[in-house]
Amino acid sequence: MSAKDCGHYEHEQRKLFRRLFVALLAFIILILFIILLVWLILRPTKPHFLLQDATVYAFNVSAPNLLTSNFQITLSSRNPNDRIGISYDRLDAYASYRGQQITLPTLLPSTYQGHKDITVWSPFLYGNSVPIAPYYTDALTQDQFAGTVLINIKVNGRVRWKVGTFISGRYRLYVNCPAYINLGNRNSGIMVGPAIKYQLVQSCHVDV
Repeated sequence: MSAKDCGHYEHEQRKLFRRLFVALLAFIILILFIILLVWLILRPTKPHFLLQDATVYAFNVSAPNLLTSNFQITLSSRNPNDRIGISYDRLDAYASYRGQQITLPTLLPSTYQGHKDITVWSPFLYGNSVPIAPYYTDALTQDQFAGTVLINIKVNGRVRWKVGTFISGRYRLYVNCPAYINLGNRNSGIMVGPAIKYQLVQSCHVDV
């Protein structure tokens, strides 16, 4: 094979590689465009969370500035989408008071939520002798004297969207449920053995 023939062969080979690269790039762009188009048409809506009730087994401060909490909550989530499913891969629930976490995180079972489906969890949230700042102790005493304590039930986790056979990447989920508990009036709840159950039906703030 002459030098001229070799040069021609290499030129044709480079042209073939360029065409294959352009075709592959066009195919990838087309797939991404279709995914984006489907995404824009379906417009996924974040799930709706509702804090239904909280059963208080323990919530008291012991010296020096140690808070013990024991709750069981009922939390529901509704998928408002008509064509999009939601996969909850990992969810951790915990309670906080004035921005400070006061219970250990409780892992909620992973689940898939179909169109318009509702999922209900009833986890226990524990925090035994959790150290809190002295001003939190004073604030809690004032809140209990006033009769109402604001406890925030929070859920952090990861979700994925499912459209047909397509499953999206993981997105961070942040849920904040304010629970106004009237600890000053035991008659505002329902006695459940040694505990008091408070009906709340409180909507939660959700960020995805």
